[in-house]
Amino acid sequence: MKTAIIYWSGTGNTEAMAKAVAEGANAELFTVSEFGGNITDYDAFAFGCPAMGAEVLEEEEFEPFFTSAEGSLSGKKVLLFGSYGWGDGEWMRNWYDRTKAAGAVLIGDEGFIVNETPSDDDLENLKKIASQLA
Repeated sequence: MKTAIIYWSGTGNTEAMAKAVAEGANAELFTVSEFGGNITDYDAFAFGCPAMGAEVLEEEEFEPFFTSAEGSLSGKKVLLFGSYGWGDGEWMRNWYDRTKAAGAVLIGDEGFIVNETPSDDDLENLKKIASQLA
């Protein structure tokens, strides 16, 4: 099974999470700007993006990328993850519902989120969850 971890990180929190996911899933790791592949060439994905602004996905790089990818996610395993510094996780609930509507087979109940910096326990839990992508 071919798996890609694709993320955007502003402070390094989501990057640390992405590295844990890549380790747990034994997958290829890309920032959103580095990913030059074709979504259809992969069987599973983990997408990482922190909450931005009024609890939305990062709008310059990640949102346009995800919008272009979501039409190809039907039947693919997907894990969503990210960090936030305010709010209550609305951005993740909206992203989860959107990805589910695209037909993805989602890992977890509502995505994996942490407030601010992920702890060592958070990263270990994320590795375990990510192993479900394999």
